[in-house]
Formats: sequence, C-alpha cells, structure tokens
Amino acid sequence: MTRHTLAYFGAYSLSLLGNGIASVLFPLLVLAKTGDVLAAGIVATATTGVGAVVGVFAGAVVDRFNRRTVSVVSDVLSAASVAALPIVDALWGLHLTWFIVLGVIGAFGDVPGLTARESLLPRLVARQRSAPHALDRLVGIREGVSGVLLIAGPGLGGLIVWLFGVSATAMWVTAATSLAAAIVSLTLPRDIGAINTTDTDIDSGGTDAYTGTGTARILRDLLDGWKFLFGHRLVLGAALVSALSVAVLTALQVVILPAYFTDVDLPGLTGLVIFGIALGSIVGAGLYSATIGRVSRRTWFVVAVCGSAIGFLALGSLAAPWVVLIATVWIGLTNGPFSALIGVVTIEAIPDRLRGRVLGAQNAVLLAAPALLVTPIAAFAAGFGLAAAGLAVGALVTVVMLAALVSPAFRGLDAPAQDRLPVAFDATPDAGRPPGAPHSPTPEV
Repeated sequence: MTRHTLAYFGAYSLSLLGNGIASVLFPLLVLAKTGDVLAAGIVATATTGVGAVVGVFAGAVVDRFNRRTVSVVSDVLSAASVAALPIVDALWGLHLTWFIVLGVIGAFGDVPGLTARESLLPRLVARQRSAPHALDRLVGIREGVSGVLLIAGPGLGGLIVWLFGVSATAMWVTAATSLAAAIVSLTLPRDIGAINTTDTDIDSGGTDAYTGTGTARILRDLLDGWKFLFGHRLVLGAALVSALSVAVLTALQVVILPAYFTDVDLPGLTGLVIFGIALGSIVGAGLYSATIGRVSRRTWFVVAVCGSAIGFLALGSLAAPWVVLIATVWIGLTNGPFSALIGVVTIEAIPDRLRGRVLGAQNAVLLAAPALLVTPIAAFAAGFGLAAAGLAVGALVTVVMLAALVSPAFRGLDAPAQDRLPVAFDATPDAGRPPGAPHSPTPEV
C-alpha cells in the first residue's frame, strides 16, 4: 500500500474505533447520570432518527464541497460533541436534555463523514493508477478492517469501563480518536477530495449540477440522488438486499437471539453473536481480496448469496445454541465478500459528481430499514413464538437472496463499469465528443 492508502485506512479505522468505544460508553453514561432506562431509549431514538434525516441531506453536502474537507470537519464536529460531555458535566452536570443535544450534534458529524469517506476511496485508487481490481481489494480490506473494529471498539470500551468505571471523563478517549482521524485525513492530498464535474446530470441535458441557489437547488440535488438510486437496477437491488440483511440481523441481535439464549438459560452467549459475525466477516473479506481476479465477481456473488441463505435458515431454526453460534460465523463469512462486492459495483456504477447524494440516499435506506422491520418481527415473535419468528426470518432472507440470484440486475457484475450505467445516464466524459477531438482524461473508475 502507498502512504496515502495507509492514511485513508488510518483515518477510517480511528473514526470507526471511536464510534465503537462510544457505543459502549455513551449508553452507560446516560444510564449512570439519569438512572432511567427510558431516558437511554429516548436518547438512542433521537440520535438514530436525526442520523437518518442527516443521511438524506449529507449527500448534497458531500457533492458540493471537497470530500476530504467534509470528512475532516465531520470528525472534528464528532470530537467536539463528545469532548463537550465531560466539560458540561463539570460545569453544570449532565441530564437528559444535554445528552439529546450533544448526541444530535454528533449525528451531524458522523453521517456526512461516513458518506464523504466512502466517496474518497475510488478517487484514491484512480490517482495512484493502481493495478486491475485494486478497488475490489481495497474495499475487501475495508470490510475486514470493519470486522476487526466491530470487535475491538466495543471491547476497548468495555475495558475502559472495567478499569475506570462509568464517567464522563472516559469520553475523552473517543474524542481523541475522532480528532486523530481528522488529523490523519489532512495528510491526504486535497485533490483526492475534488469532485469530477465532467459527468452529466440525469435528464438534465448536461447542465451544471451546481447552478442555482437556495432550497430549490438543494431539493434538486437530493432528487437527482434518489432518481439515480431508483433508476439503476443494480444500485437499487444492492441497496434493498443490503437493507434487508441489516434489518434482519438487527432484529435477530436485539429481539430473537437474546430471548432465545435467555430461554435456554445461556444469556451470556448473546454477546458472542456480534463476535461470530465479525470474525466471519474478517475471514470472508480477506478471501475476497486475495482471490479477486482469479475468481469472478459473479462466482463470488453466487457463493455469497447461497451461503447467506443457508446461514440465515440455520440461524432461524434455533435448533441448538451451538448451531446458532456456528451460523453467525457462517453468515459473517458470506457477508464479508457480499458487502465488499456490492460496495465495489455500487461505487463503479455511480458517477463521481452524484456519488455523495446516491450513497447518502443508500445510507438513509440502511438506517431506516431496521426501524421498519424490527417491530413487526418482534410482534410476530410475541404472537407466534420464537421458533416461528426465526423460521419466518430465515425464509424471508432466503426468498430475497434467491430472487437476487436470478435477477438480471446482478448478472453483469463482471462487465466494465460503464456498461452497468442506466441508458438515461451517460457518465463518460467523452460522450458527445466530435470525431477527431482530443480525448478527455481517463475516468477515475
């Protein structure tokens, strides 16, 4: 890897590590200061809801300003919102209102930063003129790193609580990681965050995406992102399948599996679910990165989709604790390559100037999916029992995965990126170039 690639992954890791630590410290701090479980739920609902709304608008910001700058500002804002907790606690004392306000401010930093960092990766690959399949390998590495940090972040948060107890001062660690992520991002060249303005807009006749001001312009920008998402079968299919997977895993983790392990008098095994999925994801993403180029994307897609269906059916059967735990590792093993593959083809299919808006729309869908499915699944489990709910979840995932397997949208995964663009959207810089005119620079992806 080059130093710029290492810097990118360094900033990505520090930001994700801070979020993982905060996922343990912040809820415990809310409970410690308020003594009310309902207060913790209110704070979680408020920050998640705001995060989903911010995700919708974050894409427009990422497509208007230098993306490296957006990621830096987002990390600084996140660091400031967390650092304010011990300061406010020392000056006035923390209570519910402060937790909501500072949690919401943090959401304004986290979501745009995530979208901006996702948008930087293809530009980084193109700038370095990397070897074929470099984007596949880097996205695979990113998925593996995410798996590691999914374990390391909460684990470090738990260690901090064990060593120092629950206090606002412990939040300085999270603030430090976010600030460090911003500093590392500053070592990246500024042009990596520049936006390619040679692409034409959807049905716009080639007009500049940045003309106009005010609310109408912002709404037009957002509409373009959603228009592309719903107009591109591959991108839409990837978003829907990913959203279903996230929603089902959330329902299993927070509803079905805790109740199941409690029923079999093994509640301590609930925590191993996340560990199993993360462990499998690390291995699966590593295999994808190591074999891409020798194994086609379509082959990986078939293996991952069929493997996920088998894993969710086994997990949903709730046959025995050991079956459930093995199934979580298996789901992670197949989800790692699937997430990497879907991430790559999505990045390739989205023109650079729309990348922030489309990824922002996708992230909003992913954030909204659990809210739409978790409660109905919980109600089904309450009415028909855990066994029926588990089997229903497994059957639902299997049907969707098999539908994706035969869908025309996922058949051309090994085709050149430009061949997967919708007909109504021509993202090639040389579109309409008169014969004999000089070629534009090579597209970045």
